[in-house]
Amino acid sequence: MASTKRVVSNTGARLPICRTCGVQYGAPRNDCPVCLDERQYVGWEGQQWTTLAELQAAGHRGRLHEEGPDVVGVGAAPSVAIGQRALLIRSPSGNVLWDCLGYLDDDLAGQIEDLGGISAIAVSHPHFYGVMTEWARAFDVPVYIHAADRAWVGRTDPLIEYWSGDTHQIAPGMTLINAGTHFAGGTVLHWANDPEGRGALFSGDIFMVVMDRRWVSFMYSIPNFIPERPATIRRALALVEPFAFERIYGGFWGRVMIASGAAAVQRSADRYLRFVQDDGS
Repeated sequence: MASTKRVVSNTGARLPICRTCGVQYGAPRNDCPVCLDERQYVGWEGQQWTTLAELQAAGHRGRLHEEGPDVVGVGAAPSVAIGQRALLIRSPSGNVLWDCLGYLDDDLAGQIEDLGGISAIAVSHPHFYGVMTEWARAFDVPVYIHAADRAWVGRTDPLIEYWSGDTHQIAPGMTLINAGTHFAGGTVLHWANDPEGRGALFSGDIFMVVMDRRWVSFMYSIPNFIPERPATIRRALALVEPFAFERIYGGFWGRVMIASGAAAVQRSADRYLRFVQDDGS
């Protein structure tokens, strides 16, 4: 049974959340830097704000759904902002929340506690920061963000840990990899000890699992259709090449590739580069 313990702070419930991207800020402001960036967009009706308290009052609730072996999707219904879901990776060494969303309430936190709680949070890129600081405070755990994306954090906190370099291990068998596509700090998570024993990659939309779920794509901006640079993709391929994985968990509900993930990343990159390079063909 979900706990009724209050975990969402009064302060956190009132802080502004951008309605378009779902990122929470530590104080009221006129604009959302994440949405002003060319990789995102300001809503057609202009900058609009909400809060966790308003979302709860409007009827939003947490949503949990299994997305794979020992991997539980965590989202909101109705969806918030761009509609991504986080993933609770249930590991014997401690559960990890991969990516975040712009929603949290006490009941959802209680359901997560019933699944073993959270020992750490890691987020792929700024579009998925959501209310990550509120999640970190609710569970008193660190949030791992690549230092290259530090400037995009809207609500700073001592619980946010900025890591640097190409890789960083956050738990046994769990390695963050700075693929660097989409954002300079764009991160994927490799889980070596997944229940199937074949390895899994959690990619958000750093490597975006596309609709047919047999391919991934690499975009500098997804909503504005700006392609990623070939050199950036080649660097990302070199960094993930040493890691074996079959499954790839993308950033949205159901965007899961269940087999041949490493091979799919390579052939997807080959196809992508054929289209974006001016080779005369």
